[in-house]
Amino acid sequence: MPIKILPTELANQIAAGEVVERPASVVKELVENSLDAGATKMEIDIHRGGIEQIQICDNGCGISKEDLPLALARHATDKIASLEDLQSILSMGFRGEALASISSVSRLQLTSRPAEQEDAWQAYTEGRDMNVTIKPASHPVGSTIEVLNLFYNTPARRKFLRTEKTEWQYIDEVVRRLALSRFDVSISLSHNGKLLRQYVRVQSGSQRERRLLRLCGAPFLKQALALSFDHSGLSLKGWIAEANGPKMNEIQYFFINRRIIRDRVINHAVRQAYEAISTGPKNPSYVLYLDIDPRQIDVNVHPTKQEVRFHQTRLVHDFIYHAITNALSHSACSSSDSSADIEQNDSVVKESPKIRKENRASAGRNTYVEPDIITKQTDEASLSFHDTSRTEHKETSLKKDILGEVNEHYFWRVLSIVSSCYALIEYGNNIALLSLPEADRLLKKVGLTPPSEKSRIQPLLIPVKFTLEKAEMMACERHQHLLTLIGIELVIEKDTTVLRGISLALRAHNMQKLIPKLLVYLSEHAPLLPENLADWVAAQLQSLPHEWTVSQAVQLLTDFERYCPRYIKEPSEKLLQCIDIQPALARLAH
Repeated sequence: MPIKILPTELANQIAAGEVVERPASVVKELVENSLDAGATKMEIDIHRGGIEQIQICDNGCGISKEDLPLALARHATDKIASLEDLQSILSMGFRGEALASISSVSRLQLTSRPAEQEDAWQAYTEGRDMNVTIKPASHPVGSTIEVLNLFYNTPARRKFLRTEKTEWQYIDEVVRRLALSRFDVSISLSHNGKLLRQYVRVQSGSQRERRLLRLCGAPFLKQALALSFDHSGLSLKGWIAEANGPKMNEIQYFFINRRIIRDRVINHAVRQAYEAISTGPKNPSYVLYLDIDPRQIDVNVHPTKQEVRFHQTRLVHDFIYHAITNALSHSACSSSDSSADIEQNDSVVKESPKIRKENRASAGRNTYVEPDIITKQTDEASLSFHDTSRTEHKETSLKKDILGEVNEHYFWRVLSIVSSCYALIEYGNNIALLSLPEADRLLKKVGLTPPSEKSRIQPLLIPVKFTLEKAEMMACERHQHLLTLIGIELVIEKDTTVLRGISLALRAHNMQKLIPKLLVYLSEHAPLLPENLADWVAAQLQSLPHEWTVSQAVQLLTDFERYCPRYIKEPSEKLLQCIDIQPALARLAH
């Protein structure tokens, strides 16, 4: 076969294979574009795990009418213009191929308006032809990008996607990393019309701790040590877990110039530092931010931009190792509370790298952020984790205050299982017994009563038919609205009733047994509130009695804390019973 230049549509499809692995990849590319545009607020709306729709609205600088077609063209960007720019990248994106790759495997709509432009304009393109249509639109300053029917024209790629729940979890993790990397950006995340995550812009130290709490959990914050270390043009800040603290789930996030990175050199330095201090096996947990002169790293290594190369690998490795061992040693030797923040060693020489403070001309109006946290002009909303004007006592009391505020929203640690189905847990400053079957029932009940249920109903591949009595048929017809609310789509066809769709909360259960019992219940109880019906259905869905394990209890309580906060704030006697240990302590004291 002779050598020839690939057609544009084929080149875009190949590029899409590198950049667009799944819906989460699309979300990552789009939010990075919003950050490069200087956005301080993002609204992310996802439908069906991002397969059906991804919409991101921001308040960035916007795109002019003349640039809209170029924004969807391959290898078109305003972030770099020369080889010198490529050697000192501070923006999140720079290749200019993300939008073109995404639009080649979806239906993409981009609406934008810069501040100097009175009207907004909208660009639309879909599939392999990449023809861009421009038309006027209504929109505030900023941009909204909508990606519909991902992989609709590449069924071979679409069949490799996971379930809606799994794809949503990948997207949730992408947004979690974004919220950790940019405390100065407000983020809201919705799925199927329901707001599930909302991170408010950080404007003070206590708000920063609260966001860390929401993203990493109370166990991590409880034993987190604040780290701040500067030397030879490098700056490492963030939080690390105590070397010999209680065991918890691994939390490992490392950012370089606010970009999430996975690097073997960094992983080795962190683990080596923990092994030098820890007396036993330890899986380190950390949220760390390294700021380095962009000319000392190469981010143009991988299409996903999650890998880098260092020009002085050994220097970076040793710097991270010494920063972490210094913080851990200081904590181990300190006589104060083990969760107090770590002060920086006075003997360390601080040297700020010489990084450009102005955006390059080629970046236009984009206002992506340089790592100002290693300069003296540090904004409160930036990642300045260590403030030398605050004492160690104030930092400790701040953390205790935050943890005290959220005791009512968390059950804390599972200690053991009692009588097969009760979890012995830490509950604030007390010990309590929690009924796992009751928590399981309440979790199922909440899963049946979200605000918008119709959108969550998924059609069955093979509808199920039921032959019912007259009273049950009448109950089905009379209570169609209630059935829809809890995620059941029943259609009456002549003398039979057909189950055409059910919600995710019901998909794993035997509908052939549940539906007849449900209709009998409806025929005997009228009127009926949606909450009462959900309560009855949840009781029917309860698992058979079995011996719970600690891991199962931890998983259940993780979901319970996320979806059932009101039951944690005011637990019923059937759910939770506090144990009074004072009599036992009194007897031990005598």
